Amino acid sequence: MSPASSELSEQEQRRREEREALEQRGVAPYPYAWDVDAHADEILDTFDDDLHQPADGDVGEYKVSIAGRITGLRVMGGSAFFDLQDETGTIQVYVRSQDLGEDFYDEVFTELFDIGDIVGVEGFVFRTGMGEVTVRAAADFQLLAKALRPLPVVKETDEETYYEVTDKEFRYRQRYVDLAVNEDVREVFRQRSELISTMRRFLDDRGCLEVETPVLQPVYGGASASPFKTHHNALDMPLYLRIADELYLKRLLVGGFEGVYEIGKDFRNEGLSRFHNPEFTMMECYVAYKDYRWMMDLTEELLRTVATTLHDTSTVEFEGHKIDLGGNWARVPFFEAIQKETGIDLYGADADRVYDVAANELGLEEVDADMGLGDLLDEVFSETVEPELVQPTFVTDYPVALSPLAKKHREKEGLVERFELVVAGREVANAFSELNDPQDQRERFVAQARQRAAEVDEDVDPESLIDEDYLRALEYGMPPAAGLGIGIDRLAMILTGQESIRDVILFPLLRPEQ
Repeated sequence: MSPASSELSEQEQRRREEREALEQRGVAPYPYAWDVDAHADEILDTFDDDLHQPADGDVGEYKVSIAGRITGLRVMGGSAFFDLQDETGTIQVYVRSQDLGEDFYDEVFTELFDIGDIVGVEGFVFRTGMGEVTVRAAADFQLLAKALRPLPVVKETDEETYYEVTDKEFRYRQRYVDLAVNEDVREVFRQRSELISTMRRFLDDRGCLEVETPVLQPVYGGASASPFKTHHNALDMPLYLRIADELYLKRLLVGGFEGVYEIGKDFRNEGLSRFHNPEFTMMECYVAYKDYRWMMDLTEELLRTVATTLHDTSTVEFEGHKIDLGGNWARVPFFEAIQKETGIDLYGADADRVYDVAANELGLEEVDADMGLGDLLDEVFSETVEPELVQPTFVTDYPVALSPLAKKHREKEGLVERFELVVAGREVANAFSELNDPQDQRERFVAQARQRAAEVDEDVDPESLIDEDYLRALEYGMPPAAGLGIGIDRLAMILTGQESIRDVILFPLLRPEQ
């Protein structure tokens, strides 16, 4: 539905009138296609004065057909220059009335074309007297899409490039505008795409099989989080958007695959912050016959490969720190890390003791006496240890209460074989020696289900929260295995130097627009 005329700005109203004028002159404002055979960066990189520069006034040998958005326009009587921006960059275009025809040049181009319009140009490449490689629209020039709204105006100074609208919420809501005027933002998402492609190649090369598992699940599991709930009408049954991929991927190890991974969306019905979005991207990988120590080595190699692919170096800058992803990362046991930062040994402590330490000795405000042991320990760790871990650090050997899917530690009572990778004060990866004892798994599922049921207001049968099919799968036998989950969004923040998760998600969740 078109906005009412009274809601339009003067520019928006003028552009709609221009569209009508174009149609009256027989110029289609939205034609169907344009043959593109070159892009801005390719032209700028390959132009050679000795080979391609035409004699004065002549058509050159370097012919191209390009398309993109007009981002700057300078009309000088019977000729004009404009900047054309495509996916790869910006190149100058030169138009003359004698090439386009005086009627089209005077009555259509100079009167009815605007900054923001998308055009197609066919012509030849030359270098202007000012030394700029330019495309002369000598063969064909067409409007491909009339922009009915003006883009924010790009302004440049000696220090920076910026545009009129600097409000971040505007940028997140209208990401298409943000991308259209900001090359730096486009580059962030190119790097995010390369991050995922590199990770996929790395795992493929090591014999892992990329798979897809259900997003809609009858029983959600694989992590402790609140789910999004929906309903399937035909089967008349509740379903949940997955909070993790883990349990289905490990079913595939039971089925005989020895290495599987998935890169996909997970969903958690929880709060938003600069580190959290309810819809986020995870990579989860499971490899049979390996343990968490092997997975630490793989994780180092994987992230080093990703960093060097993106930046040609394993060192990146993030929030004022130089982060070295080169390898040989610190490995610190969970309780030792807490003791180092607080001077307090909580290994073997019960919930009452941990609460007393957290509330009274450490003064943590987010704890209460009703919290379980796992949640209390997690809060202590998150507040006292995580912020201090800037360089990549594997925090290892977590308490059982925090890890219902990890295998019991082979040497230390009450612990499991698990690590979290913490970089710049935030968790980036999580991994286990996977629990494959079905009896042990059932006992932990029951304890976890009772805790979940106690946390919700409505009556919930704890048995309904247990994934019986997964337990059945384990009873057929799952090989020993190592599992790894990496938060793609947080990793992208670090590798692209962005301070908010919203800056690395193209369309983050926002409150309804007012």
